[in-house]
Amino acid sequence: MGALYRLVRSAVPEWAVLRPSWFMQNFTGDHAVAHSLRADREVVTATGDGRVAFVDADDIAAVAFRALTDPEPHDAEHVITGPEALSYADAAATIARVTGLPVRHRAVDVPELVDRLDAAGVPRAFAAVLAGLDEDIRRGAEDRVTDTVARVTGRPARSFAEHVAAHREVFAA
Repeated sequence: MGALYRLVRSAVPEWAVLRPSWFMQNFTGDHAVAHSLRADREVVTATGDGRVAFVDADDIAAVAFRALTDPEPHDAEHVITGPEALSYADAAATIARVTGLPVRHRAVDVPELVDRLDAAGVPRAFAAVLAGLDEDIRRGAEDRVTDTVARVTGRPARSFAEHVAAHREVFAA
């Protein structure tokens, strides 16, 4: 982690590194979180009460566009987050509130998450890496909010509730 940033900064005269938080699309795309939401109406993590400022991929793209097209090089590491840090329980409650569907967060420990991912077909070594990332979240590694989207694009970052509302049909599927 961080090696790319150091390499780019030392090797390229004009640069920008994008470091987005966890994607809102993990709840709507082809991701374990989205699969358990659709199948069981629950989000299963080992994150405990840890919080993440989930970011919309469109906001990441907007920052990238500006980094590539602005007349002045950014020469910056852009940590890109959404506008609010949420626990997965908060995210599940937001999905339930916006969609009207019964959705909950189920907290498990790291070994149980590894077993769950392994049973779903994720190679066990990779399942351990993913569960370790949940442990990092539980310890506060992602509990931060930046103003990068607003500062770079001139518009606010999309909220998690706005993302859920825009993809309501995915949750109902």
